[in-house]
Amino acid sequence: MLTLLDREEISRGLAEGLEFKQIAARVGRDPSVISREVGRHGGRTGYRATQADEQAAAARTRPKQLAVQRSPRLHAIVLDLLRKGWSPASIAGRLPIDYPDDQACRVSHEGIYQWIYAQPVATLARELIRLRTGRTTRRGGRRPPPAPRIREPVYIDDRPAEVAGRAVPGHWEGDLVIGKAGGSAVATLVERTSRFLVLAPLSGRDALTVGDAVIAATAGLPEHLRRSLTWDCGAEMAAHTTVTAGTMPVYFAHPHSPWERGSNENLNRIVREYFPKGVEITSDPKYLAMVACDINDRPRKIHNWKKPSEVFAELLESDASVA
Repeated sequence: MLTLLDREEISRGLAEGLEFKQIAARVGRDPSVISREVGRHGGRTGYRATQADEQAAAARTRPKQLAVQRSPRLHAIVLDLLRKGWSPASIAGRLPIDYPDDQACRVSHEGIYQWIYAQPVATLARELIRLRTGRTTRRGGRRPPPAPRIREPVYIDDRPAEVAGRAVPGHWEGDLVIGKAGGSAVATLVERTSRFLVLAPLSGRDALTVGDAVIAATAGLPEHLRRSLTWDCGAEMAAHTTVTAGTMPVYFAHPHSPWERGSNENLNRIVREYFPKGVEITSDPKYLAMVACDINDRPRKIHNWKKPSEVFAELLESDASVA
């Protein structure tokens, strides 16, 4: 730890125009220590020994103030976006875009998590703050995927190689999100390139109903956005040949391999924010469209904090420009 005398020696060395290596030799420290010290406290032209020592002492004070609480404006913004269902990573990534001239509106996703986990559960409930995982403390573990039940599926080994890279749009992933007691469900379709979500309403979970719903939800898309659909190994897609004929080819992920539909699995967790386990899922098309619109309006790190709705719109426009 640098002392005030060390910092005064650093200040004198800077005034003399010495290199960091020369200053480091004077105080008996590594040059990297001097470089970080000067950079942290004003640089070569703004470094002041007394001020740097006071700032270092304040930084060592414990307990430290949580990053979210250092700025009232930042606290209000983070609180508002958490209430809207944004993830800490989305908030941290979007702040520099929405507030480019306000350096106080900067915080890492880890800083937001630390602030959330530091709050009492009652406070989180009162402020209507809830992570999509439902966690109020850090913990691990997840449920295993359901066992596959589809007969004679066409596996993803037969998909075009272009699907894996995500550079070519029009390849989708799909699954069902099940409601209370298995009595209701919604089909979730995710475009792999844009991560754009489509929610298809269902009146039942049988293969005919699901197949017709998937066809109705996607058949109106341009042909270049209907290249393939990768589905979970579920009996609801037993009529996959009908879907293939009506909209696009259907392929199945391998048994016990949910990561082969990673984008769909991630979006299903977000859909669960609107339809938690144990509640009935509506089949109202307008409400489902509103939910999908809300989710598609959340910025994503993978798109450099652009929204899936923006990326998907670009894909549609590119087709129109070609036409």
